[in-house]
Amino acid sequence: MENLPTFVLVHGAFANSFSFAPLQAELGLLGHRSVAVDLPGHGFQATFPAAYQAPQDLEALASEQGSIKGVTLAENTARLIEVLERAKRNGPVILVGHSRGGITITAAGNARPDLIDRICYVSAWCPVDLDVNDYYAEPEMAEVDLGGLALALAGNPAELGLIRTNFRTADPAALAAFRHAFAADLGDDEFRAFLNTFQPDENLDVGTSADRAQAATWGRIPKTFVRLADDASMPTAMQDRLIREADALTPDNPFDVRTLEGSHLRWLVHPKPAAELLADLAAH
Repeated sequence: MENLPTFVLVHGAFANSFSFAPLQAELGLLGHRSVAVDLPGHGFQATFPAAYQAPQDLEALASEQGSIKGVTLAENTARLIEVLERAKRNGPVILVGHSRGGITITAAGNARPDLIDRICYVSAWCPVDLDVNDYYAEPEMAEVDLGGLALALAGNPAELGLIRTNFRTADPAALAAFRHAFAADLGDDEFRAFLNTFQPDENLDVGTSADRAQAATWGRIPKTFVRLADDASMPTAMQDRLIREADALTPDNPFDVRTLEGSHLRWLVHPKPAAELLADLAAH
């Protein structure tokens, strides 16, 4: 096992290490080591307010404090680098980020390219020309229904110091928006099961221009972008734009581009194709 890489897996917004368990099982059955990271305030460090339980107290939910308040991208990156340092002692490391996790893996690549043998984005943010929040105003994101996703927002993010979403809502419009954005190709039970792995709180800090991909450091790392062909939360037009911008930044080290069928979450619920793709990366 010494020469096989360790996959280090970084979750997206409102997610945690738990969502990678089926993928890790498939990787393990293919003979691969993997580590799923919980960024600060995630996993067992997450806050699940009493008001989030049933019956819900929506007024209290909108005001209760959360442990992720004030967590910064720098803290996320420091947590990840600590894991990468430990994983690197065992041999090569392939760093994999999904969705919002791309912001953190990019920052880690900027800071410590020596710890990463390949960096892999799975429909993940790789900011190059713009800050992440600014990409949402671009034409490639025009079809993303941010208003629908905001239907389940609890409280004022500026007052709470975090983003709180009520994934246990029974509002059919909010559930339909979630379903369309993340899991249109999953069964009803699969969709609700995944919603129940989400945590209600996410931090606000997505970085600044200083945290965009940097050619001198991040740009040295071999990199793969796995497009999700039916992703409605990050449309393929935006995925392709991120790939183009990164390739223009490092023309001598372009993305190795792969594609998986399915929505934003399907690859985690039905992970065999994704595991086989990652195993192929490890073999090259």
